[in-house]
Amino acid sequence: MAAPLIGHDLAPLDGALIDRRGRRVRDLRISVTDRCNFRCVYCMPKSVFDHEYNFLPRANLLSFEEIFRVAHIFVDHGVEKIRITGGEPLLRRHIENLIEKLAKLPVELTLTTNGSLLAKKARALKDAGLTRVTVSLDGIDDAVFKRMNDVDYPVGDVLDGIEAAAAAGLAPIKVNCVVKRGSNDDQILPLARHFRNSGHILRFIEFMDVGSSNGWRMDEVLPSADVIARIHEEFPLEAIDANYHGEVAERWRYKDGAGEIGVISSVTQAFCSTCTRIRLSTEGQLYTCLFAQGGHDLRGALRRGAGDEQLRRVIAAVWRERDDRYSEIRTAATALPDAPGKIEMSYIGG
Repeated sequence: MAAPLIGHDLAPLDGALIDRRGRRVRDLRISVTDRCNFRCVYCMPKSVFDHEYNFLPRANLLSFEEIFRVAHIFVDHGVEKIRITGGEPLLRRHIENLIEKLAKLPVELTLTTNGSLLAKKARALKDAGLTRVTVSLDGIDDAVFKRMNDVDYPVGDVLDGIEAAAAAGLAPIKVNCVVKRGSNDDQILPLARHFRNSGHILRFIEFMDVGSSNGWRMDEVLPSADVIARIHEEFPLEAIDANYHGEVAERWRYKDGAGEIGVISSVTQAFCSTCTRIRLSTEGQLYTCLFAQGGHDLRGALRRGAGDEQLRRVIAAVWRERDDRYSEIRTAATALPDAPGKIEMSYIGG
């Protein structure tokens, strides 16, 4: 349940936003819709998100004006990067209008998409001020990809979207593959072969226990070390430095100069100690961890007429009390049916 902070005796806002473990806020992820046209098994499985599932009514979603107001405050206090997520963010009507608003802020502005609508929208997104895109792609083989998205969507259309984004200048494009042992780990090398020398950055993400619906099991996690070993055997790799402190992806490059890949190892190599992310959910809750069980209500404050100074103090209080380290303390118990429920990824993005 959301924690109601409005009305609390909030300390004055002064100094940098540093949490209880010494981490500053740097990255804001904003989910603009809980809807998606895919039913990926690790995020929105059909067994839960079927035709009877009750998605949020439009009135519950933050308006673009409300989103911009919150984003502006975060940028004033150290956020350097904003990522638009979902659900599938390109399903949100007139998303280009939000991009145009946020592009006025002095930040890197990115968007994560499943790529299904990217061929149609890439140019408009770039013209509105988007910096670049990340595309989810869980297989290069059409049959495997269709099995992963579970709506029979062809991989060729996503590849067309990637090329449209590149042509529009939304580069470098990052291509993310969630690896689930026994489901799509046979796609690691085919994806590496496809994206070598493309200029795009391919990244592999360990299957994570996000939310309470994806049936996560530890034995379906393929460690990132195994991913690197498989690729290195065919295409020798060497490690390279992070772009910035707190970057979640471990970076590698091909020794022959054919490009870069990355791995994100939230299960086997927890990076909680350097996490600088905060998430604004579709319905206006602040979440300080991807694996959170509850959020902090900003929508209520916004719609009750809270002034900017009050919002600043709420945001500061949330971050300064942050002590999350879920990945460091994860155990096999997180996979049990009676484990405490976590917010679904479709509400806060990946």
